[in-house]
Amino acid sequence: MKKTTYQVRISGEERQYPAGTAFSEIAAEYQPGYEDDIVMVMFNNRLKELHKTIKADGELTFVTTRDKAGRKSYRRSVSFLMQRAVHNLSEEDGKLVTVRVEHSISQGYFCELSGQLPDQAYLARLKNEMLKLVEQKIPIQKKSISTDEAVARFREFGMRDKERLFAYRRSSKVNIYSIGNYEDYFYGYMVPHTGYLKYFELELYESGFVLLFPDQDTKTPSKFVPSHKLFHVLKESAEWGAKLDIATIGALNDAIAQGRIRDVILVSEALMERKIGRMAEDIAAAPDKKFVMIAGPSSSGKTTFSHRLSIQLMALGLKPHPIALDDYYVDRVDTPKHPDGTYNFECLEALDIELFNRDMSALLAGERVELPIYNFRTGKREYKGHYKQLGENDILVLEGIHGLNDKLSYSLPKSSKLKIYISALTQINIDEHNSLPTTDGRMIRRMVRDARTRNISAKETIAMWGSVRKGEEQYIFPFQEEADIMFNSALIYELAVLKQYAEPLLFQIDKSCPEYVEAKRLLKFLDYFLPVPSEDIGRNSILREFIGGSCFLT
Repeated sequence: MKKTTYQVRISGEERQYPAGTAFSEIAAEYQPGYEDDIVMVMFNNRLKELHKTIKADGELTFVTTRDKAGRKSYRRSVSFLMQRAVHNLSEEDGKLVTVRVEHSISQGYFCELSGQLPDQAYLARLKNEMLKLVEQKIPIQKKSISTDEAVARFREFGMRDKERLFAYRRSSKVNIYSIGNYEDYFYGYMVPHTGYLKYFELELYESGFVLLFPDQDTKTPSKFVPSHKLFHVLKESAEWGAKLDIATIGALNDAIAQGRIRDVILVSEALMERKIGRMAEDIAAAPDKKFVMIAGPSSSGKTTFSHRLSIQLMALGLKPHPIALDDYYVDRVDTPKHPDGTYNFECLEALDIELFNRDMSALLAGERVELPIYNFRTGKREYKGHYKQLGENDILVLEGIHGLNDKLSYSLPKSSKLKIYISALTQINIDEHNSLPTTDGRMIRRMVRDARTRNISAKETIAMWGSVRKGEEQYIFPFQEEADIMFNSALIYELAVLKQYAEPLLFQIDKSCPEYVEAKRLLKFLDYFLPVPSEDIGRNSILREFIGGSCFLT
């Protein structure tokens, strides 16, 4: 007999609800107890949109705009709102104008219009149109259609990127969203209606505009903080993609299906090697630069990059010496701790700053110095006859997360330092309206590497990723614009290769684990890619640092 009521546990309290009760009704009941807007729920360890209804007994928790999943849903929904508003203005003006969501920047998305350049007057109209849609509280509806129908519909709408994307979809169904009669596909869940989307801002930037979202204060849009150097690296990477005719996953899949992927790999690696070579030439042309400081977030490929840069420097007659800043960790007993008592290896104080400056200043003065080697097993620095002395053509290549922070190297003249920021900035998007999160690419890199080299499961990688990201936000990203050079280590083809290594690891995560929701999202994400074997990837590739087979690493 079919049940008419279901038992639901909320914050330790047992409640009963009639079958068919929408999660939005329960959220409205509990919203007064939450400072941030409830935009989804977690029911029996599954994310659910608020329009869904109760169909079983279970445990329910609320997902707000402060939570990672809720924040993503809010940003995705505001982006959809913006697209609908652009469409409305296009119809009003009687000319075809479409918008392309390119990539994340500051706390927002950089967007460009096709058909016209935005100006302040246009942005004012666009914001006003978006706010009108917010006031109307239009339902954001979801429906499932066949993949063939989706391909035909996107072709009719002129959404070529989506048409190419779904040409390779294995599933027979596609979920599409609508605001009124405006339809689109999105990678992830949405809020129930436009009335939720009150907090956003628009700001002109370069050839387009930035759609800004709230951050820690979930009801105030963030101020735009331009990252000019980062933006131009992203722009350069997009130009590399254009040279290969690969701007989206669908275009990459076309290249794979047509047997062109070997050329894509070779050209991608050649472009990267040329960039590193030019960097080495710039360093060689500045003989006063004795310290090359390399920093970047987790899984950026810093180790391989420093080796490849050193080889290019050697080809120009210089003598590079790689030094890991990790060798200057204080003894573990002296390491600062987090409030929960765990060691904080990422803060600047985890390094012996005084010793580092003493050694580097002595080297700069031409003295012979014995450098430490950190023993991670014992948690102590050791000295094993590792001596250095800088000659005319010698140069130190230092790699570590604090390399761009002048507090680390306070005693060294600025003229002696050249700072390089490296990150894996994914240069392809899912389609014209769904950007591909750079952090996802780095997490997948780390997951594959750590499972292979450190016996760390995908579950553990996902569990610690929030802490890793927090450290990056605090110790790396604030200094990125101080870099003399920025380098993008992402390869346009890499996720198609990483897919075959990451999927088995993600499938090992049990459905009952808290990390399962994220694993499921990543599996859905990787399902967009056709697989690419690794045999054509050179042994000096940055990707080899993660999948194995590197000529630089044992």
